[in-house]
Amino acid sequence: MTNKNERTFVIVKPDGVQRSLVGEIIRRIERVGLKLIGIKFIVPTEDQCWAHYNKDDVWFETKGAKMIESRKTNGLPVDKPAVEYGKDIVRALVKFMTCGPVVAMVWQGNESAGIVKKIVGGTEPLTSDVGTIRGDLTLDSYDLSGMDDRAVRNLVHCSDKPEEAEREIKIWFKEDEIIKYRLVTEEILYDVNLDGILE
Repeated sequence: MTNKNERTFVIVKPDGVQRSLVGEIIRRIERVGLKLIGIKFIVPTEDQCWAHYNKDDVWFETKGAKMIESRKTNGLPVDKPAVEYGKDIVRALVKFMTCGPVVAMVWQGNESAGIVKKIVGGTEPLTSDVGTIRGDLTLDSYDLSGMDDRAVRNLVHCSDKPEEAEREIKIWFKEDEIIKYRLVTEEILYDVNLDGILE
């Protein structure tokens, strides 16, 4: 069963703000018919970011093993366990996300998490599809960011699924900061019979 009121969470990261892409990113999401119900321009705290990324040791170990493989391929030394390389990913993300302002947003509409994920594209810009935000508007890669020892600059974060979105929204927004309102476009998107168009 679909949910016309499904919510999802999006952040335009510091690189998106610095490259003046906030309007373009909002435009791409807005034009599919999703409704913007919450927006903030803020500098995130470290605590918010660690709570947001919410990773466990299994994740750290898995990602760290991939980093070790990449370092070996690129002739770089391996000087710590995989779990620490995995934690370095989140440390780099936190450092990146707190370096300047971001735009945090809540969007609402049918299958909003899946729709936004499709618009944003894959996590790595290099392999993200043409037509997506990350595929069209930036050029970073895992290898380059790994060699530079920094987070991937991929412009946007979006929730993977509705449950994750609800968890993330609570970190960034109080419920009374999310606006409930009627958007005229919803009549076209959700009114089965388009009643009242003809006079």
